[in-house]
Amino acid sequence: MRMKRGKIRIEGRLDLHGYSQETARQALVKFINEAFGSGKRFVLVVTGKGLHTKNIERKGVLQKMVPIWLNEAPTRNQIISFSYAIQSDGGEGALYVLLKRHRLNR
Repeated sequence: MRMKRGKIRIEGRLDLHGYSQETARQALVKFINEAFGSGKRFVLVVTGKGLHTKNIERKGVLQKMVPIWLNEAPTRNQIISFSYAIQSDGGEGALYVLLKRHRLNR
């Protein structure tokens, strides 16, 4: 619940404004993997709202695709949950991502 209210300290940010769909996916996977590997727990992914699209839904490609990508391998195994950010962090144009704890093999 604290995540949805924006009450957890953001430990990393990825801004995908201006990225092509394929470049954005690669950057997202790399960002999540690096954040997870370095022990970060709470990150923000900014997709933008796609206001320049001519789509009737007025929803940008990245805004639509990033949640799908977060639910796919390899990122799905590193994520507990994600949700839209509060307005001051980007609203529906950004996602909070809560990462699992990184456990080293002992």
